[in-house]
Amino acid sequence: MSHRSDFVDRHIGPNQYQIQTMLLELGFKDLDSFVKSVVPANIHIKGEIEKSLPNGISEVDALTEIKEIASQNKIMKNFIGAGYYGTITPNVILRNVLENPGWYTAYTPYQPEISQGRLEAIFAFQTAVTDLTGLAIANASMLDEATAAAEAMTLARRVWQGSDEAAFAIDANLHPHVKAVIETRAKPLKIKVIESDFKSEINEEIFAALIAYPNSTGEVKNIKPIIEKIQAKNALAIIDCDLLALTLFKSPGECGADIAMGSAQRFGVPVGFGGPHAGFMAVRNGLERSLPGRLVGQSVDSHGNLAFRLALQTREQHIRRDKATSNICTAQVLLAVISAFYAMWHGPSGLKTIATNIQKQAYDFRNSLQESNYSVGNYEIFDTVLVNTKDATQIYEAALSQGINLRLVDKEHLAVSFDEQSAPADLNDLLNLFNAKSNPIKKIVSNLNRASDFLTHPIFNTYHSETAMLRYIRTLSDRDLALDRTMIPLGSCTMKLNATSEMIPVTWPSFNSIHPFAPIDQSAGYTQLIESLSKWLVSVTGYDAVSLQPNAGSQGEFAGLLAIRNYLDSKGEQSRDICLIPSSAHGTNAASAVMAGMKVIVIACDENGNVSIDDLKIKIEQYKETLAALMVTYPSTHGVFESAISQICEMIHDAGGQVYVDGANLNALVGVAKPGKFGADVSHLNLHKTFCIPHGGGGPGVGPVIARSHLAPFLPNHPANKLAGPATGPGPVSSAPFGSASILPISWMYIRMMGGAGLTKATEVAILSANYLAKKIDPLFPVLYRGQNGHIAHECIIDLREITKKTGVTVDDVAKRLMDHGFHAPTVSFPVAGTMMIEPTESEDVRELDRFLAAMESIRGEITQIESGEITVEDSPLRHAPHTMGDLVRDDWDRKYSRQSGAFPNGESFGIGRGGKYLPTVGRIDGVYGDRNLVCSCLPIEELASN
Repeated sequence: MSHRSDFVDRHIGPNQYQIQTMLLELGFKDLDSFVKSVVPANIHIKGEIEKSLPNGISEVDALTEIKEIASQNKIMKNFIGAGYYGTITPNVILRNVLENPGWYTAYTPYQPEISQGRLEAIFAFQTAVTDLTGLAIANASMLDEATAAAEAMTLARRVWQGSDEAAFAIDANLHPHVKAVIETRAKPLKIKVIESDFKSEINEEIFAALIAYPNSTGEVKNIKPIIEKIQAKNALAIIDCDLLALTLFKSPGECGADIAMGSAQRFGVPVGFGGPHAGFMAVRNGLERSLPGRLVGQSVDSHGNLAFRLALQTREQHIRRDKATSNICTAQVLLAVISAFYAMWHGPSGLKTIATNIQKQAYDFRNSLQESNYSVGNYEIFDTVLVNTKDATQIYEAALSQGINLRLVDKEHLAVSFDEQSAPADLNDLLNLFNAKSNPIKKIVSNLNRASDFLTHPIFNTYHSETAMLRYIRTLSDRDLALDRTMIPLGSCTMKLNATSEMIPVTWPSFNSIHPFAPIDQSAGYTQLIESLSKWLVSVTGYDAVSLQPNAGSQGEFAGLLAIRNYLDSKGEQSRDICLIPSSAHGTNAASAVMAGMKVIVIACDENGNVSIDDLKIKIEQYKETLAALMVTYPSTHGVFESAISQICEMIHDAGGQVYVDGANLNALVGVAKPGKFGADVSHLNLHKTFCIPHGGGGPGVGPVIARSHLAPFLPNHPANKLAGPATGPGPVSSAPFGSASILPISWMYIRMMGGAGLTKATEVAILSANYLAKKIDPLFPVLYRGQNGHIAHECIIDLREITKKTGVTVDDVAKRLMDHGFHAPTVSFPVAGTMMIEPTESEDVRELDRFLAAMESIRGEITQIESGEITVEDSPLRHAPHTMGDLVRDDWDRKYSRQSGAFPNGESFGIGRGGKYLPTVGRIDGVYGDRNLVCSCLPIEELASN
């Protein structure tokens, strides 16, 4: 018998006594009667998921069970390549970043003053990418290589001034999965994709061309003349490149490219059956304002010190909605950070040594085969050798029997890719397979050698000892505020406990060393895990089928809308292209609808924050012949359970449309309502919210798309794995068949340990805690919207607009002052400007909720002082917040309040005492300055010297 403990009570913060205290405060005797009062009766379920999910088990037992599943995966020597390579994660980075909650529990850096550590690391990532690609500006990372290619295509299309009929030319030897994702994305946008070898002329009008460098066969072409030909057609030249190869070969920038993109996976991030990994994109000057995704820029704080912040595109989806340049509202931050530290750890010479070793093995292998009369080509290569032989299948199977994976391109071609993990003994094993004698090449002669320097900044030339790297990583994490220090009460973003036991399997080799394109029988453990997780998610939501492929909520949205689009097309209803979206919706909704080939019409909300039924009726009548879908978030983005949801779904169905329920707020539904049962046709789920995958400072995420049976044939599939989706699907939406597969064990562990009853209790406590907090905060800051019986769902919006009008105190002042109390601010000015949206989650106990309420009460007291004329807003601690160490030790303290009240607003009662005090390292950051003086990578050493 194993040691047992109840994981449910470890995950849910409030104990039974605290739950009763909150219920008493709200006037209820038990959770059951409370939840019935909050959740509309027409959608409420009780005890349903308990029947369909296994009972929860202890952490020890769950780890034993998942270890058994993992053992069914076969660990082989991989020479498959195709965008996924063996790499060695330095242990100092593995333990202190990937396995460290200080890094993986942080949120997207919307509050930059308490995010300086991860912002500096991302800034270094951007610098590494700009240096290696030779281009002016790079973003904070993309979701993966294939979606980066698709985003480069749409970027080029947006800036194109020519005909709408112009095509997108792609390299005939791009990796197949990159081609496939481009095709998926091009079709709804009516972009014609043509293939070219770039040797013969392209006679069609093109708006851009994508060149592989190296390509899937291993060839490294001279891209400069190709780029010149493309640009002569006024088209943009995009290069899909390998960062490690760029340490040896001329950079895209040197060759005149407009855009470079690819994957940073081989910079220290395990292949993990396909993800998560940081894609990258860099652009030349002039394209930076069209760059998709996040961008970290340098600015100054209130003391004139340099500081980092998100620049330009921050939350642009909420501002521009259907005019947004992309639906991506996040980045692969945790993985970009690991890749940046990897570049620092090795430095330019270390990276070049790794690349040189890889290339030498590839050339030695090719030369040996050539001497043994194999047909292997004689072009320049980096890491991949393409072998033309009628014995391809025979050799491939012989390799498998020896525990070696090669890439079988077709019946007469094998590809062999070397990487950082390849050793001399592996080379001998490969030569034996081919019955070839070792014949090392004497000298690699190249016409494409890189002459320009890269990674010259001190950040890449300092931290090469473990002591130095360890301390640098610690220094950065100390500048951040993550869940390991405090509650992060972000409305809409559900920042809850990511339990250690859930995280443990992620770094097991039996999960993280499986290649996504390995033969299916080598990933039987993954297949079992994916099947059981899929079944559980279907049970929880009331749908019929799920795809775990989308590797972000935005990709799940796109996949769901694409399923609707293809379903309508299959019925001959191509003319249905209108997507109705409430004005309160998450901004990515509108951007995703446009990507799926739909037109967005906005539905008004009523004074209670609900979808206006009157406006909905008018719009349905107006567009009934062309209505494709309604996208609605439930509970609403305003934090209430709309009792009319079933009626709304019925109205859309009666008009011939489909209903998409955004799963952002599923943490309020699990176990108490099922969207697939109350009228929705399709949703995406945020596993990085409801199901405990960490946000990682802004990514990774997983956004499965889940649908009713009539849409199931139109969910994503993948050319590399027939188990990844239906044959009738639209193609892949992510690089890998199962997206960010290596972090799926986290959600598996969470559901397995919680069981149906535990998941239901978590939802009920999340709703209870939110209502407790709303009741207590309402006298200080009024709660804007309420649902039936005056309750809210799992989050509430507090309204500061009247306070701002009277006193000049803004939501930003309150957000920054909360930092002095050691809190991350709630969501600011979304979905209503001048408000804050607060979501406590089930993880926080009453002590933490009360600490937050005490901080808000203290802030309200400071606002009262401004109202009564005791102090002006300009002189108040609110406007000077956050207070840094530099602030507090100034000799010339001339503020109208004491240092004590600046730094310790609640005096001695601060948290667990002064020993737990968190001090931001920078003052309030000037956003406008940062956008006007855009600096998004480390300055060259010469410029630093001249300053």
